[in-house]
Formats: sequence, structure tokens, C-alpha cells
Amino acid sequence: MHSTFTQAIRIHRFGGPEVLQWEEIPLPPAATGEVTIRQTAIGLNFIDTYHRSGLYPLTLPAVIGAEAAGVVEALGPGVAGLAIGDRVAYAGLPPGAYAAHRNWPAERLVKLPAGIPDEVAAAVMLKGLTAWYLLRRSYRVQPGDTLLLYAAAGGTGTLLSQWAAALGARVIGVAGSAAKAALARQHGCAETVLAADPDFVKKVRELSGGGVAAVYDSVGRDTFFQSLDCLRRHGTMVSFGNASGPVEPFSPMELAKRGSLHLTRPSLFDFIATRADLEAGTGELFDVIGRGAVRIAIGQRYPLRDVARAHQDLEGRRTTGATILEP
Repeated sequence: MHSTFTQAIRIHRFGGPEVLQWEEIPLPPAATGEVTIRQTAIGLNFIDTYHRSGLYPLTLPAVIGAEAAGVVEALGPGVAGLAIGDRVAYAGLPPGAYAAHRNWPAERLVKLPAGIPDEVAAAVMLKGLTAWYLLRRSYRVQPGDTLLLYAAAGGTGTLLSQWAAALGARVIGVAGSAAKAALARQHGCAETVLAADPDFVKKVRELSGGGVAAVYDSVGRDTFFQSLDCLRRHGTMVSFGNASGPVEPFSPMELAKRGSLHLTRPSLFDFIATRADLEAGTGELFDVIGRGAVRIAIGQRYPLRDVARAHQDLEGRRTTGATILEP
């Protein structure tokens, strides 16, 4: 049996990376419908920094983290379909993935196929399912579409651009530097534009022959109207993040005057709310990885107890691809 305690990263107040504390915390037995997982790899995501800073408030003290992979170590009452020793992964809330062990509802776990290593699963559950709902549900990409993708060299970006290319789309990636632009081109982007380019909209409209079919914008406030200006008539604006802050209120007439545009502000958890949706999303995700259509770039690994350094690097834009925390 595992101990009744486990090691975890916990916060007692909101703030910068310095609030992340390595502690021993109680681990109760798995409740009805839950399993205990010995975690082998944990994913790092921007949402973790929002939880840490208090942008998305939590009840304190709290363990943060939203995705991980590991091995089932104990079954709670009423669990069917899983066995001790199964390799599993999850993404979801409430946060709490920054831990060596964790209890999690069996209903929200997916078993890992033989071809998907633990660290790949931990790197792709949140970002890969995000790419899935963006490409397959928010705007259903068609062969021949040209798309504009912000943060194209990041964890979600490198996944989404490869997947979009496999679907027959042409991706224009937005990057912050020449080095990141080169990385984006290695991961499925046909063209790149630098974020600070003064002729950004003009360049995108030229590269796309008059406007893109869809924009995937995770930046938010600073790029919102620029993104609308890059769309073709009836194009779709998918605003799925707010790295620069939330978009200010605006008139729907802004959509009409740019060619009857569509706007959606989706969130992952609405697309994996049911077991069937979760299985559909992970099934398609594991398939494109298994076929080699999407290669997972794990750019860096940190011991879990050094997670403060990982947060500094993520917020300082010093990471590329996915980042793994090792318990």
C-alpha cells in the first residue's frame, strides 16, 4: 500500500513562483468511483500560472496542476474497467496534479495505448485535447483552409499546427522571435509572421490571398481586433485564451462591418464534459500521434520540486514545445 501521505507542491497565498511550496500532504484512500494514481509525469500549462497568481481564484491552501499520467495503484469502491497497474492519464479540474500521488475519478481517466509513453500523455492531454476541440469542434478545419495561429512555437501551437497540416490546412504561425518562427515552421506552419511586425494584418492578408478562414487567438486583449482584421468574409474568430488579459466589451457591429464574421470563446472542459466526448477527443488525439502525423516536442523537463523555476521560464517565454514535471 502507498503511504497515507504524499509529496506535492502547494500554495498558501497567491503570487509569483515563490509561493510554490514543496510539502508532505495527506492522501486519503480512494473514495467511491476513484482510483489512486502514482504519477510519473505531470504537464505544465499556462492555466497553472493563473491558478498560482489568483487570476483564477482557488480555495487556499491548494495544490495546482491540471494534467498528468501515471499508474493505477489502488481502486476505490465501485470502480470497473480499470485494474491496478494500468497506465492512465487525465486532464481536468479541480487542480491538484502537482503531486507524487493523486486520487481521481475513474470516469475521467483514459487508459494509455502501448504506443503512447507516460510523458507524451502528460504533455498532450490538456494541450492535445485543446488542439482537438479547436480544429474539430470550434471551427471544423477543411482541406485547403488557411488558418492564423498565435503562439505557434508553444506547446499547444506546435501540436495544433501539425494536426492542421495533416488535415490539409495551411497554417500561418505567429511567433515572437526568428528562432521561434523557425521552430513553428518545423512543426507544420507553412508561413510565419512575427508578432511585432508593423505590417502584421497586411502580411497575413497577402499570405492568405485575402484573409484566413479562422484565427486561433490565445493572446486576448492585445490582438483581438488585429485578428478580426485578418479574417476573410464569414471567417471564424476563435478566442481561446487571454495571455495579455481579457478582451474588452465591444459592439457586435464590429463583426458585421468586417464581413459577417463568426466569433466563439470556447473552453476545453465544455468539450470533454461527458465520457463519450472525452473518449472521442483522446481517441482522435492518440490516433494522430500513433500515426506519426503529430510529433510531440518535449522541450524541457524539471523535477517537480523545482517547479518555481519552470514557472519562471514559462512566463519568461524561455520554454519551447511541452514541459514535463517529474515527481
